[in-house]
Amino acid sequence: MSAAGVKVLAFDTFGTVTDWFTGISGAVARILPEVDAAEFTREWRRRYAPILARVESGELGWRGLDDLQTETLHDVATLFGVAPDDDQVRALVRAWRTIPGWPDAAEGIRRLKRGFIVCALSNGSVALLTDMARHNDFAWDIIGGSDLWHNYKPARETYCGLAELLEVQPSEVMMVATHQNDLDAARSFGLRTAFVERPDEWGGAPKDDSGSPDNDVHATDLLDLARRLGC
Repeated sequence: MSAAGVKVLAFDTFGTVTDWFTGISGAVARILPEVDAAEFTREWRRRYAPILARVESGELGWRGLDDLQTETLHDVATLFGVAPDDDQVRALVRAWRTIPGWPDAAEGIRRLKRGFIVCALSNGSVALLTDMARHNDFAWDIIGGSDLWHNYKPARETYCGLAELLEVQPSEVMMVATHQNDLDAARSFGLRTAFVERPDEWGGAPKDDSGSPDNDVHATDLLDLARRLGC
């Protein structure tokens, strides 16, 4: 396991540094107490990747993540037989800005910052990720939101866009994520990759945390990643 030549660590946020299930299921339980909050939250999250893919395919024009989350929220609400009003919808969509960090996340980022430029690289907007960082004390050097490039991961523009912004080569950037498909895409564009285990990401539902032998690093959390990278 080596990070030789890496200057930048680019972090996925939803699931890798933050516990979206706990944050969103708690918001659902408060705002829509008549539904099963855990299942509602999982179903909402399941609709995340497909709608982003529709934007990247050109089926949908560019829209920010809050707008896409609003659309999928209405779909899930209909499925569960509820009709949240505008204020409830806004509160649920904005709850993604204050989801809690994993217990190791803030300290892990601070330690990794000793040796690398640390960046959020997420499908969230810059504003969303800034709110998330302030809420959790994430010490990012830079926030790479999807609205900078009007593209969503796994598009090349996101991964390589960050490298271009920081004036480094893709091979000098290591993508850090708990989703192997994110890492596979990053590697296909020349980035290095680090897998981080998050077995509780789906709130007890099964999740594959085996990673891949193609990754440069496999870590149990961000503090373990810091140890493995010498920070």
